[in-house]
Amino acid sequence: MMRRCPLCHTQEPALYHQDRRRDYYQCATCALVFVPSEQHLSAVDEKNEYDRHQNSPQDKGYRRFLGRLFTPLVAKLAPGAQGLDFGCGPGPTLSVMFTEAGFDMDEYDIFYAPVAAHLARQYDFITATEVVEHLAAPGKVLKQRVAQLHHGGYLGLMTKRVTSQAAFARWHYINDPTHVCFFSVATFRWWAADQGLTVEFPGNDVVIFRKH
Repeated sequence: MMRRCPLCHTQEPALYHQDRRRDYYQCATCALVFVPSEQHLSAVDEKNEYDRHQNSPQDKGYRRFLGRLFTPLVAKLAPGAQGLDFGCGPGPTLSVMFTEAGFDMDEYDIFYAPVAAHLARQYDFITATEVVEHLAAPGKVLKQRVAQLHHGGYLGLMTKRVTSQAAFARWHYINDPTHVCFFSVATFRWWAADQGLTVEFPGNDVVIFRKH
């Protein structure tokens, strides 16, 4: 089987790690670590995993967690900016936080809020918290989100990052069967350069891109 990186489509990635359940490959071009598509869950099994999540706007701990992206991003936004929370999940919370702060928010989620019109609009900012690690085709999906941004707009992501091969081998993050793509600082820098975006890292699991 000819393997391709799901972010940059380079062929022949190298085996990075194996455990009892899955294989993990790394791309030589963009450094993305990923699980091959034949080892992904079915859509039904994937949704069953998400249905077990218990996130809600009433959970102060969850709000604090999301604050790691909310706080640095909200400081950049002009009054009245319009945003999209992409992959909002069954208990949208970040969109509620931005609405409370005076911003107009839309939500999209392939399972819980499949509003196709929200993928055709233009926005001043788009957020995706704990989303990109679930994407089977991150290159395609992220490029589509950039296309939805106005010039000067922001794309804010939260995902835990690959740091080293040794740390990866004992990383709890790879135990979630819905996690299939793992990004590093190097991967995000490569992707920003490829897309013509500026990039900054306000926290160890937060990255903010700007479209120029």
